[in-house]
Amino acid sequence: MRNLRVLVVDDSARNRRTISDMLSAIAGVTVVAHASDGDEALRMAVSQKPDLITLDLEMPRMDGFSFLRLLMATRPTPVIIVSSHSAKDNVFRALELGALDFISKPGDWPTDSSNSVADQLLRMVKMVRQLSPFGLEPEKRRLLRAQVAAVNGRAARMKSGTAAVLDKALEKLVVIASSTGGPAALIEVFARLPDEALAAIIVAQHMPERFTKTFAERLDRISGFNVAEATDIQPLVGSQALVCPGGRSIEVCKDGNRWLAKVVMPDSSDRYAPSADRLFSSAARIAGEKVIAIVLTGMGDDGADGVAAVKKAGGLVLAEAEETAVIYGMPRAAQRTGQVDRVLPLRDLAEELVKLIS
Repeated sequence: MRNLRVLVVDDSARNRRTISDMLSAIAGVTVVAHASDGDEALRMAVSQKPDLITLDLEMPRMDGFSFLRLLMATRPTPVIIVSSHSAKDNVFRALELGALDFISKPGDWPTDSSNSVADQLLRMVKMVRQLSPFGLEPEKRRLLRAQVAAVNGRAARMKSGTAAVLDKALEKLVVIASSTGGPAALIEVFARLPDEALAAIIVAQHMPERFTKTFAERLDRISGFNVAEATDIQPLVGSQALVCPGGRSIEVCKDGNRWLAKVVMPDSSDRYAPSADRLFSSAARIAGEKVIAIVLTGMGDDGADGVAAVKKAGGLVLAEAEETAVIYGMPRAAQRTGQVDRVLPLRDLAEELVKLIS
């Protein structure tokens, strides 16, 4: 088991103490330093060389965003954001700057929610121990930040093609699985989508409740597709993408000749929520050879069973290459099934998807 040295950054002494106690209770974890603002945190990161940093974003002097920019330019280190529910936009901005993932602080934090946050910290520690060797290379981080900056610098795209494909039969159904590192990867993919395509997209991104709606809105602003959080049962139409709500799963079903997306509660067979396996398998049953399944960065093996179902139905499977995946768990598990058609770096994968649906 890999030992981890952790730096805890938060402007609240109480929060620093609470987070430190939770981390210290995890076998193989040592809290080596604390910092109350970004300036102090940067000095500690250089002097202590931690393996992991937990970061509050709103701090005096140097805030978390400035700290992230400087850290990733000088000493790339795994960073986990510890954020309140009310700071959803800030969380995604931090992920785009290079943070790995986030922990959502409940409203009653830290009074009655210690178990919930402690469980999330344990999951994050396990995740960091599985980091791809390429995941934090300085050159990869610089490239990712440049790509995200270019995407965010664009004006909101007009959805000019939607009306032209609204009532036409879909030619492709794209289903995407992602987890840790997924938000930034999905931004790279969605920014390249055409304005008009006879294809619909459904995303199963592992993310807590209350965050997926904000994330879908963020994707919508930079994409030629219309992007929204999925609700109840709705028809799939061209140039549209749906993001599965956090804590739920999504299935593809059929009404006559129309494909539908149906949001459902997780059941005992779902190891993850959202479940990529459930999404992929249901898409394969309904859309068969018209399915394109994509497995992006993430911890675990969600999607591995689903890609087998897609291939059996005649569909196509793409997976992100290790050289761009932050966590190579999900793509590796998919590749080990022997059912992946192409393994591509993220940018090449996005360009390949555009060719397939244009």
